[in-house]
Amino acid sequence: MSVRIRLQRHGKKGKPFYWIVVADQRSKRDGKYLEKLGTFDPNFNPPIVDLNIDASVNWIQLGAQPSDTAKSIMSKEGVLLKNHLLNGVKKGALSQEDADKKFEDWINDRNKKTDDRLSQIQKDLSEKKKKELALEKEASEKRKLATIAAAEEAAAAEEAAAAEEAPAAEEAPAEEPVADDAPAEEPATEEAPAEEAPAEEPATDDAPAEEPATEEAPADETPGEEESGSEIDEEKKD
Repeated sequence: MSVRIRLQRHGKKGKPFYWIVVADQRSKRDGKYLEKLGTFDPNFNPPIVDLNIDASVNWIQLGAQPSDTAKSIMSKEGVLLKNHLLNGVKKGALSQEDADKKFEDWINDRNKKTDDRLSQIQKDLSEKKKKELALEKEASEKRKLATIAAAEEAAAAEEAAAAEEAPAAEEAPAEEPVADDAPAEEPATEEAPAEEAPAEEPATDDAPAEEPATEEAPADETPGEEESGSEIDEEKKD
């Protein structure tokens, strides 16, 4: 029977969570398993791994073959290193105490690197949050300034509209006398004929005045005739 160390998917959609299990190669991915060695949560940075190192080494010693993903996780957790040191102890290349010391030193160094990485990640996140807060504050200030500017523009527009309406209201009464002057011009046009009529009437009155002058002419002629008659009489007397 071929035994595999692999990941078994759990969790929910969009947020997976895995069990590290030892199972028969012929079983389904999420089917029955022989032993649960730990868990793997990729939803964090770095991912959270909880693994039983001794049980994992024991299964590898029995011939279990880890999948690529499981092998990568076990390598980062020191399972493959401990298995290698255990093989060296079996061969007599080193003692168990030396193997345990080397493994402990490796674990401490790994934890230190992990802490440094976490601190760097936290530092990056902190700086990122600071930048986001600064950008948000700047955007808020811009929005406030834009609101103030818009309010000032609206107030200026209202004042300009009021200033334009005021002269219009003042000019409106000034136009009314113009309308009143129109009737004033009509009597003037009516008076013009009235003035011409009297001017013509004296002309017609003067005509009769000249007629008596023509009538006086006969009156003048009558005495003339009388004088001529008297002259004739005097000639007769002579």
